Amino acid sequence: MANLRTFVRGTAGTGVAMAARTAGALLLGKLVALYGGPGGLTQLAQFQNLMGLFGALPTDGVQLGATTYLAPLRPGGPRHGLWLGTAAWLVALLVSAAGLLLLVLGGPAWPASRVLLFTGAMLLVTEQALLSVALLAARRRGAYVLLTTVLSGLGVAAVAGLLALGQPLGRVLLGYVLGQALTFGLALRLASGAGLLRGWPGRGGPSRAAVRGLARFVLMALGNLLFGRAVEYVVRAYLIGHFVPSATDLWQAVVKLSDNYTLVVVAVLNTVFYPRLAALAAAPAEQRRYVSTVAGLLALVLAAGLGVLYALRQPLLTLLFAPRLAAAAPLLAPQLLGDWAKFVSWVFQYMLLVRARALPYLAMQAGGVLLYTSLLVNILPRIGLPGMVITHATHYCLMLLISAVWFYFGTDAKR
Repeated sequence: MANLRTFVRGTAGTGVAMAARTAGALLLGKLVALYGGPGGLTQLAQFQNLMGLFGALPTDGVQLGATTYLAPLRPGGPRHGLWLGTAAWLVALLVSAAGLLLLVLGGPAWPASRVLLFTGAMLLVTEQALLSVALLAARRRGAYVLLTTVLSGLGVAAVAGLLALGQPLGRVLLGYVLGQALTFGLALRLASGAGLLRGWPGRGGPSRAAVRGLARFVLMALGNLLFGRAVEYVVRAYLIGHFVPSATDLWQAVVKLSDNYTLVVVAVLNTVFYPRLAALAAAPAEQRRYVSTVAGLLALVLAAGLGVLYALRQPLLTLLFAPRLAAAAPLLAPQLLGDWAKFVSWVFQYMLLVRARALPYLAMQAGGVLLYTSLLVNILPRIGLPGMVITHATHYCLMLLISAVWFYFGTDAKR
């Protein structure tokens, strides 16, 4: 019960940050749906997917690893500075490598100047995110909330300003990431004020031991990149090329609504659940009880919350996007079911992450994408775009079943 109270208090403590992120995402979707033209919502999602590809290894890998190793350390101490500094080096290396790949593979839509701007902005955004989780691990929750709020506000403000000036959507989307990048200076100042920048290995470079420790998390994040974000990007590119923009926008409205509450769930899991899970590493039995308790709590809360969204589906789609997108309401039920299963399955899968079980985690991700693609190629040609949400629901219900069976009955269940 003590761990459950800690989880609930931590969730309430990050409420302002989650509200700011959600409000920013909602306003961004509304602006693009109203003023971005046909297909604008789908282009926004594809651009954010590209941002996700750049940030996958730094966020899902380096940040989670840094949180794991920083959580038990004294903020500002020598070992803390060593791990945080090495993480910053790794983030810079990974984002730069992603920029080179975009330059080579981006085609005419991504000339060198645009790649340079986008890569530089993403470097600042990901380094800011690393400093945010370091502040959170150091229990500087107020600084984390401030950074999250400013990040959301600047990105949306840039989009609103460029749309008002009549700029093309491609330039508007680039302005979105450039606006977010402006928060890096604030993050640096807050981290310095909290004493987190003492002991960074600026002259000697990153620690080899820290690189090895973080590399295991980067390897696991590679599964999310290859078997998750990259597949989403390719699938959306296929849909853009084979369906009319008005149709893809209907499906994308449902997905964007999902993305908005997914931000909240991810924030809770990454800022409240995961740090506590990492802190319980020395007590495996208590760690497992914590996972089981949180999974049960989330299953009930999410079922209630998603049920309310379903009941309000038509007015919500109209309010959050545009009246024409209320026609997407029939697609929402399978999307909500799939999201419920996805979120609960994540709670179980975090055990593999916190224990740095790279091979089992990658095997689960690879199996998941094979299951998803096999479902998609059989369902999508038969029923069209509604097949996207049917596939989503079927895929994640099966993944929840697999994750729960592994957690309760697998070899790790005895540990």
